[in-house]
Amino acid sequence: MCVYDSTYHKTPKGSCLEAVKIAIDAGYRHIDGAFVYFNEHEVGQAIREKIAEGKIKREDIFYCGKLWNTCHPPELVRPTLEKTLKILQLDYVDLYIIELPMAFKPGDALYPKDENGKFIYHETDLCATWEALEACKDAGLAKSIGVSNFNRRQLEMIMNKPGLKHKPVSNQVECHPYFTQPKLLEFCRQHDIVIVGYSPLGTSRDESWVNVSSPPLLKDPVLNAIGKKYNKTAAQIALRFNVQRGVVVIPKSFNPQRIRENFQIFDFSLTEKEMKEIEALNKNVRYVELLMWRDHPEYPFNDEY
Repeated sequence: MCVYDSTYHKTPKGSCLEAVKIAIDAGYRHIDGAFVYFNEHEVGQAIREKIAEGKIKREDIFYCGKLWNTCHPPELVRPTLEKTLKILQLDYVDLYIIELPMAFKPGDALYPKDENGKFIYHETDLCATWEALEACKDAGLAKSIGVSNFNRRQLEMIMNKPGLKHKPVSNQVECHPYFTQPKLLEFCRQHDIVIVGYSPLGTSRDESWVNVSSPPLLKDPVLNAIGKKYNKTAAQIALRFNVQRGVVVIPKSFNPQRIRENFQIFDFSLTEKEMKEIEALNKNVRYVELLMWRDHPEYPFNDEY
């Protein structure tokens, strides 16, 4: 499955609205969003406009929303989701996920810091937060619930919770040819948890939050050589690789041509040999390390997987 990711990175007003409409016209139906991207009003408007045009019905769209770190306390979960629904002007989201397993101090500041500039964390109780998500699903506000950036230990904490009503249907994590996540992918397969791969084309080279020691994925000679064979771009090969191994991919673009190109990956298949060649590119190095939060007790990337 190929998904449109509406991640906000200082995009001009209205550009997300147009990008989502282009994506829907191109065939995308799964839209990955979040309150913290500050553009859900544009995403909701795009969906409503396409419904009004008769291009789609609400049930054709699969919208994923996310619970931010400052909203982990159970009593904040439903009001936060209701706020997202009000912004989107939708009655429900198709998937609601815990964006990160690290709780921050609740309040208006999305990235709360003390007077010394240090992040202010909050006691994290993932099981209690999960129970609040289960209640949202039972209330019909979310059709499905899942997680993001959870490691195996954190997934097991949820799945082994006494009285579990609904297990996570998905775990959204970084996944691409340079970081293939074989162990986490196998663990999730065994437990019928879908891996949704973010940064499937690598990511920006912004040193403030990206590990730039790993080279740009789309310049890789193997991906480009395979692309020449199929008359496809390196990006299309990288996306096809993950889709073919059962990973849902969420490429992000505001460029109309690339939005369309990223969807054109269903008219060819990679051979077993090519899949192995791409698997061999794995460097086991993340682009998105989130090192600014590495001292959080639930920082997820210290574990092997």
